[in-house]
This record gives sequence, structure tokens and C-alpha cells, in this order.
Amino acid sequence: MKFFFSHSILSSAFILLFSLTSCQSSAQIGKILEKAGQISSTPSTYEISNGLKEALEKGTGISADRLSVEDGYLKNLEVKILFPEEAQKVEKTLRNIGLNSLCDQVITSLNRAAEDAAQEAKPIFTDAIKQMSFQDVQQILLGENNAATQYFQESTTNALTEKFSPIIESSLGKVNATKYWGDVMVRYNKIPLVKPVSTDLTAYVTEKAIQGLFIEIAKEELKIRENISARTSPLLQKVFGYADKEKN
Repeated sequence: MKFFFSHSILSSAFILLFSLTSCQSSAQIGKILEKAGQISSTPSTYEISNGLKEALEKGTGISADRLSVEDGYLKNLEVKILFPEEAQKVEKTLRNIGLNSLCDQVITSLNRAAEDAAQEAKPIFTDAIKQMSFQDVQQILLGENNAATQYFQESTTNALTEKFSPIIESSLGKVNATKYWGDVMVRYNKIPLVKPVSTDLTAYVTEKAIQGLFIEIAKEELKIRENISARTSPLLQKVFGYADKEKN
């Protein structure tokens, strides 16, 4: 393992060593130690960059892992994928005529497809993190509580959509979502005087799956910004402790 030290920290160490050897009073030594501690508690640019990236790797990884397990979407009410807005009347109508099971099968299959795709998000987030400039890092670290989430929304949505779409399309077929959806639409469109509904199911589930990821990432981001116990390494403690001081 390589260790890196900033120029300011090395300089402080030399100053401290020289001063301690030349000072006579304990009061003077105490002041020097206090000053050196203050300097060394300020992270270097290297530490800031690596600390933030460590936090983002952790947060995005946890989010993707949480959603990729069975029921990761289905049993998480914040991200659960329901009938498309334009088809909610369809669902209500079918449930009113006793087709609850069919509607439940549709919802379960939509969420299973999203769960299948979620794990593929991790390398996309990792690439986005690697490409961050130090300016990006500073803006995120000292920005709003959702600054990292906004960065990922802007930098990864297109890549996530491209990656998720074929996986979700395949999964929709695998879990019979396409069949269930077709059955729903056939039943509904047979009802007299209803307006036919047509939805691109793959595009809809892809969009909702990605939205769900960002909801989870936002929760992880807020946790590490506000909860000191979530800063699980000395580097995270140093970098986010510095951010706390700078923002206050």
C-alpha cells in the first residue's frame, strides 16, 4: 500500500519538529501542537478526491445491491413500480370486476424486471466516479445534500437507459410480464366504451427502475452527510468532517 502526504502536512511536520526543539516553555509547545493539529486535520486535495470517491462507490454499490435482490423494488414502497399512470384506470376497472390476481401478477413482473437490471448499474456508476474532475469533487462535497445524486442523474442516465433497456425487455418476457400485460389490455379493451391504452412497457419500466436507483442513492448520500457513524473509515471522517466545518 502506498501512502501519500500533502506538501502542507510535511511542511507542518518539519515546522513542528524544529519548533519543539527550540522552545523552552510547555505553553509554547502546547500552542505549536494545537496549530499543527489544526493544519493536519485539513485534508489534502488527494484525500478530498479519494474520500469523496470512496463514499460514492460505497453509496452507489449499496443502492444497486439493495434493489437487485428479489423484492428489492417490489417491497420498497418508495421505488415500487406500479401500473403506468395512463393505465391506472385500467387497473382500477379490472380490479372492480374481480381480476385482482392478474393485476398483481403484472405489478410483480414489472418489479422483477427492474430487479434483474439493477445490478448492472454498478460499473456505470464506477466509470462516472473515475471520470470526476477535482472541480466536480469539490462541488459535490461542499454542495447541496443531493449534489452527488444530481451529478449521477446528469452523467449516467443515458448510459443506464442503454444498459437497462435490453435487460428489462428480456426480463419482461422471462417473468411473463409481456403476457400478463397483454392479457390485461385484451380484457380491458373488450370493455364497452373504454379508450384503448397503449404503453411501451420496456421504456416505462426502464425509466422507473432508474428513478428508483437515484432515490436510493439520495438516501445513502444524505446518510453519510448527516450521520457521522456512516463515515466508516478515517478518510471519510476526515473529509466529511472538513466539509461540515466548511459549510457551517
